[in-house]
Amino acid sequence: MVTVLDIGGPATPPALYRVPDAVRVLGLSRSVVYDLIRAGRLRTVKEGRTRLVPASAITDYVALLEREAGAEQ
Repeated sequence: MVTVLDIGGPATPPALYRVPDAVRVLGLSRSVVYDLIRAGRLRTVKEGRTRLVPASAITDYVALLEREAGAEQ
């Protein structure tokens, strides 16, 4: 069976994630992700009424956690 991935090569990751998808990517609970958004630790954008998390914001958040972990040592 031939799939789209077989024809087009590896799938490119999305540039924007809906909050439930960001929850899965980060491995955090929904309430924790919304707390991070409210605290300004996880950037989001809005398209219409939909709140979206840019992939770069997820990368930036992980880098922030790594910096904070390094500062504690």
